[in-house]
Amino acid sequence: MGIFRARKNKRFDYSPQHFKGEGNPYEIKHRFDDQRQTVGNNKGLLRKLRAALSDYKHNENRTANKRVLIIMAILIFVFLFLIDFDLSIFFS
Repeated sequence: MGIFRARKNKRFDYSPQHFKGEGNPYEIKHRFDDQRQTVGNNKGLLRKLRAALSDYKHNENRTANKRVLIIMAILIFVFLFLIDFDLSIFFS
């Protein structure tokens, strides 16, 4: 290995560790593409919103839906508190 001589590139025989032999091992795919309707070729914001709402309405996991609604309500109240909104109109 001389000072002015360029190094040769090392060659590696790479094979993916968890590849099962079907499809492209280098293809990046979302985890829940098969179950969701919102991921795909929906063009436009309105179509995406409608698809997300229909996906939310037809979801069979009601506890998750309730949890999302509760978290959204808490975040809205925190936002209203931060902008110094008068919350007394909600409570008598």
